[in-house]
Amino acid sequence: MNNKKILIFVIVLLAFAGTVIAQQTGNPNNPNVGSQLSTVCCERTNSGAFCQNVPASECRPESQQVPTSCESTSYCKAGTCYDSTEGTCLDNTPQLVCNANGGVWSQEEPPQCALGCCVLGDQAAYVSLVRCKRLSSYLGLETDYDTTITNELACIEKVQQQETGACVYEFEFEKTCKFGTRAECNTQTGNASLVGGTFYSGKLCSAEELGTICGPSTRTTCIDGKDGVYFVDTCGNPANIYDSSKLEDQIYWSDVINVDNSCSPGSANAGSSSCGNCDYLQGSICRSEDDTSGNPTYGDFICADLNCGNTQNGESYRHGESWCVNDDAGGNGESDNSVGSRFYKHICINGEEVLEQCEDYRAEECISQEINGFSQAACKVNRWQDCMNQQDKESCENEDIRDCRWEEGTILQGLSNNSQTTVTGTCFPQNKPGFNFWQDTESSKICALASETCIVKFEEDLFGGQQRIVSGEECWDRDKDGVSDGWVRKKLAVCSMIGDCGKGINWAGQEGSGGYTLLLDNERVRSN
Repeated sequence: MNNKKILIFVIVLLAFAGTVIAQQTGNPNNPNVGSQLSTVCCERTNSGAFCQNVPASECRPESQQVPTSCESTSYCKAGTCYDSTEGTCLDNTPQLVCNANGGVWSQEEPPQCALGCCVLGDQAAYVSLVRCKRLSSYLGLETDYDTTITNELACIEKVQQQETGACVYEFEFEKTCKFGTRAECNTQTGNASLVGGTFYSGKLCSAEELGTICGPSTRTTCIDGKDGVYFVDTCGNPANIYDSSKLEDQIYWSDVINVDNSCSPGSANAGSSSCGNCDYLQGSICRSEDDTSGNPTYGDFICADLNCGNTQNGESYRHGESWCVNDDAGGNGESDNSVGSRFYKHICINGEEVLEQCEDYRAEECISQEINGFSQAACKVNRWQDCMNQQDKESCENEDIRDCRWEEGTILQGLSNNSQTTVTGTCFPQNKPGFNFWQDTESSKICALASETCIVKFEEDLFGGQQRIVSGEECWDRDKDGVSDGWVRKKLAVCSMIGDCGKGINWAGQEGSGGYTLLLDNERVRSN
């Protein structure tokens, strides 16, 4: 009879204990129906229209229908629909249609629909306050909203008062000029020191036909609220965009010229010595030459480069771009999240690299994508919590619900499978979470899912000679007559897929202590 000896050893995995630095609108009354008999107020017709008085046969089977006029029903009664996102108000809108499109319905006009004058640069709109804020945001302008203006005509007239040009007047027996708005010129003429002020729309004070003492100069300046570098006349008034080739051009010093018709439009012109047509969206803005490395031909200002070169990751980025960084010296990349590591969003703003932290313990991860070559990044919630409950690849890697990855062939003894389905792998977090393992016990329970028992069976020959391994060879090293180091490393690697479990390297590249215990026949063999 063969003699058999059985050795049972268990690897118990603990939490890592390393150092952490850490409308369709519908008309409620259908004019084509009134004379027909057997009509109903239909919630939605077969053609897709809402709240129509139609024969019952034209109404969708699943829609509400009442044998009365729509104006008499609660769900189709017309009122005001308010869109809180866009700040728009629609009159005579059925409640059903309003709610279906995410609006807030009320029978009476809500206070949010009160109108005022919204000034948008040289234009104006008679809209609600929320709509004004929305439009201002689109255009990159500060909100300028006047509730004292009660009609659209007065709103338009207000903007007309903001048109710019030359205000010519006499001062101390000299014909001089001040560039500004029509309203400012009208105010100035009320000053006793100003006599006979006249406004010339679209004209510069240096225009020869105005006959003022103001003329061209080589001086330049930056103007609040504008991107570019501008010429300055001898009276200190701003002129057109700085263009060194136009210094002696009388036409260029006469009429206001739009930036789109100035030198090199649509380009950043960063560092250009001859053109001051800066464009913030393209990555430049007017700054003193003392703050930049540029040297303009005339004046003391230049289009400064707002892009970021030689960033932390060694790459260059344009102004407004953002990208992901995972400061993990102990890992091999963004997917190898060592203990204490976290994700960061980096942003290039006005030539500076700004860092934004994602939530700690890798509760958030950083994602990025390029749109037309422009990098955009964002911190998003790491949805790892139910990964290990999934029992198939399709459910595991459903990106609409969770952030997980399927490891085929890796099966954890600590996971119970109560279903009759054969499990062929394990679902792990795509970006494993961090644990506050020095304070809570929940992390130890999670890590314990990777604990594993391996049973090695030996068989001797009839004469008590050489033993052979009947089962469990994968975890036994015959040469050293002990547990296989390769098997231990493999199990620790699986353990680390769950989270901050087992023995590993922290984010700073330091090796931790503790993390697992190796037992042979219930006696401690190794503890780390």
